[in-house]
Amino acid sequence: MRSIWAGAISFGMVVIPVKLYAATEQRDVAFRQVHAEDGGRVQYRRFCSLDGQEVAYSDIAKGYELATGDVVVLTDDDLSELPLATAKRIDVLHFSPAGQLDPILSNKAYYLEPEPPGVRAYALFRDALERSGRVAVAKVAIRQREALAALRVRDGVLVLETLLWPDEVRTPDFKFLDEDVDVRSQELKMAASLIDTMTEDFDPSLYKDAYREALEALVQAKIEGNEVVRPVGPTAPEGKAGGPADLAETLRASVEAAKANRGKTSDKTSDKTSDGKSDKASDEPKAPKPRRAASPRRKASA
Repeated sequence: MRSIWAGAISFGMVVIPVKLYAATEQRDVAFRQVHAEDGGRVQYRRFCSLDGQEVAYSDIAKGYELATGDVVVLTDDDLSELPLATAKRIDVLHFSPAGQLDPILSNKAYYLEPEPPGVRAYALFRDALERSGRVAVAKVAIRQREALAALRVRDGVLVLETLLWPDEVRTPDFKFLDEDVDVRSQELKMAASLIDTMTEDFDPSLYKDAYREALEALVQAKIEGNEVVRPVGPTAPEGKAGGPADLAETLRASVEAAKANRGKTSDKTSDKTSDGKSDKASDEPKAPKPRRAASPRRKASA
């Protein structure tokens, strides 16, 4: 795994240097948009909606659109001057019973690995937290965005779980909530009995993504049936001589290429991005999305 953040857990007078790693990953089969006729990649370019000129990534800034249609332009220099006390620190605010955290607030999970000088303090904090039955409520800034977070223990490792801010959770506003629905006691007992009958311990290893497996089988079938298009041009990858490619090998190569591309993208944009949400690799780094008219997209010429 590759760390995405380095800093320290801070609570009271205790400081524990740690590294942050993404604890989860998407296992979707990755596709590219291609021309159905010849398999060539479909590319998108950024154009200014006013002058029609293509805009270089380095010339793109964030824009906040006012109700009048005017736009407040924010540059990287503007954003770098904003105070961000938790940029290199997981600041523990207090501890709360684990059951008090509403699961709807959960956003993304990260593993925390201690730096060598902080292993003992890390182990002490981990064991004390696990025995307490509580979670540590904290603040942390990842990729220029501060988030509320919770610290838990899982399999001997501290897990940082970023949380949504309370005002990011929508209030359910459905008409049936105001209706007086008559639920009979006998029906309620039967429903409770059915729940009891179907109750068992949760074992995640018993479940699998059947759709993904079917999709992989479909791709493999097309490979074995030689239903493969070789795009003409400099972007075409060099193939191996011999029979049809194996899907596992193809996917493995795709994952490695995506990771390499994502690493290059992260190096270029880690100081510029602010949403911190996207973990998927793309053909080129995504630009910030100003709140203004969408730029027209044009297909690149073959």
